[in-house]
Amino acid sequence: MKKTLLTVVVLLLVVIGCKKIMPPTPKDDELLDGPVEGLSTAETQQFLKGDVAFNDDIFTPQNGLGPIFVANSCGSCHAGDGKGHPFTTLTRFGQIDSTGNQYLSLGAPQLQNRAIPGYTPETLPSGVGFSKILPPANTGLGFLDAVSDADLIAMSDPTDADADGISGVPNWVNVPSYCQLRANAISQGGKYIGRFGKKGAAYDLLQQTANAYNQDMGINTSFEPYDTYSKLEVDPEVTNTTVHNVVFYLKTLKAPIQRNQNDNEVQSGKQVFMSIGCEKCHKAELKTGTSSIAALSNKTFSPYTDLLLHNMGSSLDDNYTEGSAKTYEWKTPALWGLGLSKNSQGGNYFLMHDGRAQSIESAILMHGGEGQQSNTNYQNLSESEKQKLIKFLESL
Repeated sequence: MKKTLLTVVVLLLVVIGCKKIMPPTPKDDELLDGPVEGLSTAETQQFLKGDVAFNDDIFTPQNGLGPIFVANSCGSCHAGDGKGHPFTTLTRFGQIDSTGNQYLSLGAPQLQNRAIPGYTPETLPSGVGFSKILPPANTGLGFLDAVSDADLIAMSDPTDADADGISGVPNWVNVPSYCQLRANAISQGGKYIGRFGKKGAAYDLLQQTANAYNQDMGINTSFEPYDTYSKLEVDPEVTNTTVHNVVFYLKTLKAPIQRNQNDNEVQSGKQVFMSIGCEKCHKAELKTGTSSIAALSNKTFSPYTDLLLHNMGSSLDDNYTEGSAKTYEWKTPALWGLGLSKNSQGGNYFLMHDGRAQSIESAILMHGGEGQQSNTNYQNLSESEKQKLIKFLESL
């Protein structure tokens, strides 16, 4: 009896001790990863398969890596599905206008700066302009994918007809033959609206994923079969099923959940955000159309983007472009998840397309072009108003 009692006491002490040394489970609003609510059992299973392929599959020369590459897994650039770090930035080069890339024979559009043994990494051709691209966060992409073309066009204002200084436009791109057009897709001169990537150059998440396998890891698929080193068509190194599982995973990652929504300063900060004109591009509310994934259909959500291109001024002109975007135009980045960015960036902020801004305030102050008025309005705020605005942005 005494021995049994002693055993029970020891077990209780172990349990109590573990509770004290084990970190608490993070709250749902503190994480970017996890599935959207409402998936069916079959959809949940596909999500989990995509999760494994995205986060756990590590490529080596034996299973297809390279021979030249940037990273050896999807998750290495998107830790916890969050933003990348300057160490994981991509380098794009070779296209300065809509006439096309002039350096395809020299490794463009993306620099593969690493190589497996026996091969030489690429180097930038002398004198060519280039752009550094920080890997974006992945969450909520399915909602952005499901916004209708008609809604995007309705938000655009290419001639600034309302004279508010904002003239967002879609990026009209050529769509690869392997992509399926959205229902009610709108065409302009045979091109369609891109919405993924820093300039919106990728039509959908299938194109984005196939390009990432090919350009980032040197992994060929049936969608992008040309080897980045030899430029020859080769056999697929991952199956179509795996690619589609990754695409489904990206589509069904949950949208970031705002924290401290009822905090008075957060609410005041949102009003400041609206009053200085940030919401003209960083739209607080969008809606999805009908999606093949029921959990994404006809939803209203708060990404703080309009998915359109805007002139951001000469200081953010990177001498590189894709699709119909100009070198100084950038797609409005979604602000949801902003306050969690540091979790995947080593504890510090690295913001803007290339990570050059190391605080939210410095990112605001880099806005030029169509963002200049909001920049100026921010500078004219009182310190208290600035603090409330930053607190709101960190809550997203």
